[in-house]
Amino acid sequence: MGVLIDTCIWIDVERGKLSPADVQMITGAEPVFISPITIAELAFGVEITDSENIKQKRAAALERLKKKPVLTIDSDTGSIFGRLSAALRMTGRGADFRIQDVWIASQAIQNGFPVLTKNTKDFQDIPGLNLLSIGL
Repeated sequence: MGVLIDTCIWIDVERGKLSPADVQMITGAEPVFISPITIAELAFGVEITDSENIKQKRAAALERLKKKPVLTIDSDTGSIFGRLSAALRMTGRGADFRIQDVWIASQAIQNGFPVLTKNTKDFQDIPGLNLLSIGL
């Protein structure tokens, strides 16, 4: 098994709002994975800050996270993403404004992993997705 960790969790760990122990209380002994989508989101955060101090801290945190096992995106992931996006559009709550979340969900579904997030509203309507929640 395993757990795919949403970007918001990694940001809260970096900011000290969550500790690695908080995350482990939920994931237990399951292996923890990161998505290349999360790497992209965090790299974006490194690049957009005007503060050199914050940029260095974010870059260091990103480098630490890159040591975690990273899931791949392949043609199967793309097929799942397309199916999920169409299903969400047909319900009236499309994927356009949350493309990254649907990609992360697609990877989780493909690998049979739950997604650990604090933003359950971003994922709760995605068919076939198992969610784990961490509240603050």
